Amino acid sequence: MGQLKLIGLFFLVGQSFLSIGQTQTEMNIESGDKLKEAETELTATLSKIQDLYKSDSEFLKNLKESQDIWVKFRNAELKMKFPEREQGYYGSVQPMCSGYYFRDLTLERIKTLKTWVTGIEEGDACSGSVRRKE
Repeated sequence: MGQLKLIGLFFLVGQSFLSIGQTQTEMNIESGDKLKEAETELTATLSKIQDLYKSDSEFLKNLKESQDIWVKFRNAELKMKFPEREQGYYGSVQPMCSGYYFRDLTLERIKTLKTWVTGIEEGDACSGSVRRKE
């Protein structure tokens, strides 16, 4: 009899957690907010790089080209993940999923770009345009 009560208790606790959940609209909005946060960080990172490398016009030209290509890549990645289908094909979660996927790709880009902000240890023969750590 004790096991039955324990199972019943787990069921009730589980149900209470489910009733606290967000609506799909709220989750869609949240994913959009998280994406905006990542895009704000990306913009700040790009600005910092532009400031740190302001005397290297060739680098800045290539950074702009790289960023333009990355935006096209990011958009293509989303199209690959969610190819165009009839309305409702992916369900009501699709805006949330797209927002989080864009955010994840943006966070990866930020991680890559931050190398130019933080620099690389002296002695790295492959550092290229990345400045040395101070």
